[in-house]
Amino acid sequence: MIEQKQQEIVKAYFRGEISEKRMLKELDKTDHKKTGKNKYLNKKVTVDGIEFDSVKEANYYFYLKQLQKTGEVVKIELQPRFELLPGFAKNGKKYRPINYTADFKVTYADGRVEVIDTKGYKTQVFMLKHKLFEYKYSNLSLKLV
Repeated sequence: MIEQKQQEIVKAYFRGEISEKRMLKELDKTDHKKTGKNKYLNKKVTVDGIEFDSVKEANYYFYLKQLQKTGEVVKIELQPRFELLPGFAKNGKKYRPINYTADFKVTYADGRVEVIDTKGYKTQVFMLKHKLFEYKYSNLSLKLV
């Protein structure tokens, strides 16, 4: 079944119906469905009724909850979104905004605010977004764990 879908995608590319980029993206999707794993081999985990994308992220959430119980952490925000570049239009074409979604935004009792991302693998897209984040949000600290 998967092989047939992959063949259809490749044929569509050779017929000129889809671009090479689109073909590779679609093939990538079928490959992960075949193995039953996501792109980075992370296992989804549920803690406190919240589904996390990885065991590492869930463990860090548990750690933050412990700090919250001691009073060191005041607030834990999950999946905070930061706009890195606003959407715009040029020559009649609309460009969507570029956003970065971190794993956590943590406010400490002393007033410090940290943005935290649990990364097992740093992609080129992440490295670019990290650089844009540091430029635009120089008042915030981005911590990678």
